[in-house]
Amino acid sequence: MKRILPFFCALALLLTGCTAVSTTESASQTISQVDSSSQESALESDLSSASSQLESAGEVSITDSNGSQIALNTHSPRVVAAYGSFAEAWLLAGGELVGVTQDALEQRDLGLPEDIAVVGTVKEPNAEEILALEPDLVILASDIAGQADIQDVLENAGLTCAYFQVDTFEDYGFMMEQFTAVTGREDLYEENVTQVGQQIQDARAAAALSSTRPSVLLIRAFSSGIKAKTDDELAGAILKDLGAHNIADDHPSMLEDLSLEEVIAADPEYIFVTTMGDEQKALDYLNGLIEQNPAWSELSAVKEGRYIVLPKDLFHYKPNNRWGESYQYLGEILYPELFHEE
Repeated sequence: MKRILPFFCALALLLTGCTAVSTTESASQTISQVDSSSQESALESDLSSASSQLESAGEVSITDSNGSQIALNTHSPRVVAAYGSFAEAWLLAGGELVGVTQDALEQRDLGLPEDIAVVGTVKEPNAEEILALEPDLVILASDIAGQADIQDVLENAGLTCAYFQVDTFEDYGFMMEQFTAVTGREDLYEENVTQVGQQIQDARAAAALSSTRPSVLLIRAFSSGIKAKTDDELAGAILKDLGAHNIADDHPSMLEDLSLEEVIAADPEYIFVTTMGDEQKALDYLNGLIEQNPAWSELSAVKEGRYIVLPKDLFHYKPNNRWGESYQYLGEILYPELFHEE
């Protein structure tokens, strides 16, 4: 009995030690989990705090057509637009301008102040004049060489530049999404993009009801020449979207040298004309060619009044919030019965 008692005492001590170790490990794991949870909560809190600080600081990040991320202060930024259509888009987004190129004054009625700074032309913006205005943002066109050329000068001077290229309504919508993110005017995006997009969808739906595809020839005229155009031009893209068949798609040579013989052979139902530069000089040149060749007057489109000069504000300049009107304009010509019913 004396031998057994010490054995039980030793066993009891051993079990007590194991329990203590187990309890200690469990407690350590619990503390580790609590610490990890606390760290995650603290991190989330820090991120939330940083986000709140960013919002309270009035900053926003936007993306331009080149994919560049741009951080801007949304409290009344000083903005220069080097393209008239971009100037109009910025105003439609609820912004204000401190400088524009000459085309914004000559080609569009934007209601700009008489003393607004003019920073050169759309093809040759003046970097020094832009720098002198100390803008927070310069809006430039990525597809105009003269504007791409001044990027380094502006950015090396510390200016923020956003480049956009607008060839389609979708491009316009993307740009307006960025602009209204800066101004905080989602209502203006709804008015000037969403509602316009619905007009376009309605026009497409009406055109789709037609059982035929009207044949067309699209001509771009300028003071010293004419060229056929396809969907690489605004009017051509809309014509294609509305189901028209451009005869230049069948005769690619027309894009370089407009052959009267090919036009006569195709005899398109409609001939549409857009102009570049001085409209009157462009039309005078085109009319002179027509007068020199009486065969033009024998074309069905000419004889039946379907030879149409398209308005510049809808088909040469970017129509912006009037893109729906551009679709409607051509839809009423191509499918009068369908669009009049609409």
